[in-house]
Amino acid sequence: MSENSQAVTSPTITRHEHIAGQVIGRHRHAFHQLIYVSTGVLAVQTGEASWVASNAQAMWIPADTWHQHRVYGPSRVHTIGFAPDDAPLPPAAPNVVSVEPLLRELLIARSDPDLPTPEADRLQAVMRDRLQRSHVQPLTLPTPRGPRLVRACELAAGNLAQLRTVTWLARQTGVGERTLSRLFRAEFGMTYPQWRTITRVFHAMIQLAEGATVTETGRRCGWATTSAFIDTFTRTIGQTPGGYRAAACGIARHSRTPEKKLATG
Repeated sequence: MSENSQAVTSPTITRHEHIAGQVIGRHRHAFHQLIYVSTGVLAVQTGEASWVASNAQAMWIPADTWHQHRVYGPSRVHTIGFAPDDAPLPPAAPNVVSVEPLLRELLIARSDPDLPTPEADRLQAVMRDRLQRSHVQPLTLPTPRGPRLVRACELAAGNLAQLRTVTWLARQTGVGERTLSRLFRAEFGMTYPQWRTITRVFHAMIQLAEGATVTETGRRCGWATTSAFIDTFTRTIGQTPGGYRAAACGIARHSRTPEKKLATG
């Protein structure tokens, strides 16, 4: 859907199974949307930032927010729509929220298209209560704006296995080291090492969902040892990389063949 296309207007509740790597093109809704992957990993991108969510998180998309999705690994995706005046979460900006076991089962059950209306209403009410108790997950990868920072981020993310220091990036981009450090703080509100850690965790989530081992993933994403990778990933995500990989790769392999292309999510 192009930027000039009309937004989808009525709140919808859907459940889809997707092949690995499937992209749902840029679109928006006139209603709020909660997107949950019970299997696989979901990457969501807006003009401002990117997020990654597994089965321990759900992605909150406020009404009229342009966004696109991509799934990694065979994925089962559940979407719950909410009217603009009936948001269970703060409507200001996209966020990743934690999903505890009860909320997970509620989201899966509520996305059943054949639910009788009285049962659907009861599930929706409990689901709203649990959502309001959910914690916002802080893992957000901001999108660089200025051309100097865009180039620096491309170089750093292009080969995560190699340690690209801010000194090296400054030489490659022709920007002073202090200036480049200031750009990271000004645009992202974080230091370069903090941004690089988040970037490595994002890529690690994707690689684990695609079936890479914990050791392979840690090495490809630039950790010196597997134990260091496990420690950083667990502190950041709240789940070990092994547990994350098992959840992301587990059930969808036995599911039916999904549609190959979707226009909207």
